[in-house]
Amino acid sequence: MSERSPKRSFAARPADPESWVKAPDRPSPPADAAADFTARLTIDVTADMRGRIKIAAFQRGQTVADMLRALFECEFPPSQGDDR
Repeated sequence: MSERSPKRSFAARPADPESWVKAPDRPSPPADAAADFTARLTIDVTADMRGRIKIAAFQRGQTVADMLRALFECEFPPSQGDDR
């Protein structure tokens, strides 16, 4: 019927996937900025699990993101050789 417009393509495939994955989504903040670099992580959980997570966060007075970051930090502490 009709051809797809080249302007409608989603994104070009990166030439170097390793550096693309490690690259920040936005420009780096100045060296004196207090904010750490963050990266989005998407996982699939059941609706029941999602509900339990949200309830636990609410009961603790935290956001889900803050609660899961603390959990990940405990479960996966920085290694001895890490820069952080």
